[in-house]
Amino acid sequence: MVRQLLLAGFGGQGILAMGQLLAYAGMLEGKEVAWIPSYGAEMRGGTANCSVTISSAPISSPLVNEPDIIVAMNLPSLDKFEPVIKAGGLLFVNSNLVARPVRRRDIKPFYIPANELAGRLGESRAANIIMLGALLEADPLVRPVSIMESMKKVLSVNKHHLLPLNEKALKLGAEAVQQALKTAGAGQVG
Repeated sequence: MVRQLLLAGFGGQGILAMGQLLAYAGMLEGKEVAWIPSYGAEMRGGTANCSVTISSAPISSPLVNEPDIIVAMNLPSLDKFEPVIKAGGLLFVNSNLVARPVRRRDIKPFYIPANELAGRLGESRAANIIMLGALLEADPLVRPVSIMESMKKVLSVNKHHLLPLNEKALKLGAEAVQQALKTAGAGQVG
């Protein structure tokens, strides 16, 4: 099993943290991982993306040119990366910040209202973890328990009080995918 992911959005949306969590979780599970961050000149508000490869065998190249999975947290990310996803791939769209539907018909889109769901938790910054929960429900690359263990490494100690909130966020994302799959029609999810 080799999965290549591209996670993208604005700086400040926790894009790089999502990638770190996946990479750490993969390592905890004994998998081979690669994580490559990329961001624009401005941090918060600029563009940010990262690529992650998770594999059960050695990774020949950490470069992700044709990802299996893309997370697009905003419209510029969807516009830029939708064309490069592998046919049959999974595309997770933050439907609160992206007004247009996915154009490609050879991939499986999931429209997740990540910002709205984070608002229900009372923490707008949890949108990335909600999206991560959705991704792991659709393709269980790593176990959610491994993500939670990874948060202890990614979050500074003074933020460990947020672990229960992040666990709820993962579950909300998973529930959003479960609901989308129940009500899916005409090849689109969400």
